[in-house]
Amino acid sequence: MSHRLPLTLLAFAAAFTAVGAAPGWPQFRGPTGDGLAPDAHPPTSWSETEHVTWHTPVHGKAWSSPVIGTDRVWVTTATEDATELSVVALDAATGKVQVDRKLFSVAKPQFIHKFNSAASPTPLVSGDRVYVTFGSPGTACLDARTGATLWERRDLECNHYRGAGSSPILHDGKVIMNFDGSDHQFVIALDATTGRTVWRVERGMDYKDLGPDGKPESEGDWRKAFATCQVAEFGGVVQLLSQGAKAFYGYDPATGRELWRVEERTSHSAGTRPVTGHGLVYVPTGWSQGQILAIRPGRGGEVLDVNADTTPDGLTLGIAWKTKRNVPKKPSLLLLDDLLYGIDDNGVATCWEAKTGTVVWNERISTGGYSAAPVATRERIYFCSEDGRTTVIATGREFRKLASNQLGDGFMASPAIAGNSLYLRSRSEIYKID
Repeated sequence: MSHRLPLTLLAFAAAFTAVGAAPGWPQFRGPTGDGLAPDAHPPTSWSETEHVTWHTPVHGKAWSSPVIGTDRVWVTTATEDATELSVVALDAATGKVQVDRKLFSVAKPQFIHKFNSAASPTPLVSGDRVYVTFGSPGTACLDARTGATLWERRDLECNHYRGAGSSPILHDGKVIMNFDGSDHQFVIALDATTGRTVWRVERGMDYKDLGPDGKPESEGDWRKAFATCQVAEFGGVVQLLSQGAKAFYGYDPATGRELWRVEERTSHSAGTRPVTGHGLVYVPTGWSQGQILAIRPGRGGEVLDVNADTTPDGLTLGIAWKTKRNVPKKPSLLLLDDLLYGIDDNGVATCWEAKTGTVVWNERISTGGYSAAPVATRERIYFCSEDGRTTVIATGREFRKLASNQLGDGFMASPAIAGNSLYLRSRSEIYKID
């Protein structure tokens, strides 16, 4: 593969296929968790009347992205008042509803910001099982054929403060999730078969000081995050990469032991999934004074303040480069070959040299807002906006806009690719584009 995926991520994708899961899109951001479907060939252009194989309404308000099992498309959804949390499965060929089941009732829902939803975390499909979470209100493992509950957890306490957003990942028989709320901040690994806790680790960041605005940390924003973990290998060591509020962490995925930490005390509410390559981790740090960091993972026990004037002697953990220009707050990044791509929340796309951070091109895609993470094939990148526009550009060092497609009532969820089909979830429907 010309885009050089890390070996661990390739093994991660192979593990899904080995247990019979979909070859296409089993989790948030696809098989390798980085938004790439290099050998796929979905359409470049479509409309309400062209290349739409089917479209199916889904009840409720929910921003979780579609995932594709062997022959089904899975999403979560919720009532707008967050009192009923459900799962929906559609036939991938026809769009017909196969499962529509309420999983949890919530008598007193937590506050959820109007921009978020009660069902924003994306499900995970592996073989004959589906894993869904709504954060603190409930996590469940389902039978992928019947939708029946195999196990559930409702004891993971966390005040998400403005709603949950972190999606589960699967690694070495464990379902791993971030819980970063105003009261509790931790990462947890559950046994994928039984749901029991394998390990739980509290965040190492000290939240007791004041935030940059002078307000006490207890007000919540400076403690919470919405990010999703990633697993990658550096120097022969497999690491769990996890972003919390005001810090980015490397953990041992087998035990939860913190290996290193990069502190970025001027930002919060990070919501992306990191990408890796060239021995680096690339991640936007979130809201307030957010920036993109290219992190060089370190040794056990190392802590780096990214804004410190001096670096302790002997520290291998480091920042290869960073930038504060056109930084995405919600959309994740893409890494293909030696180029890093991103789109900020206001519709400006940027291509950087992955090793140096040098800007290759910087172009406005549209004036619409952007929350969805982009996806890419080897030749094309798909950016979906909150006003229902999907802009398709060519990969590479020259900016080339290939198409602009208007569909549906806006995209908060990230797209999925399976085979040569593109699955888009709007605010009210799921579309299959062929």
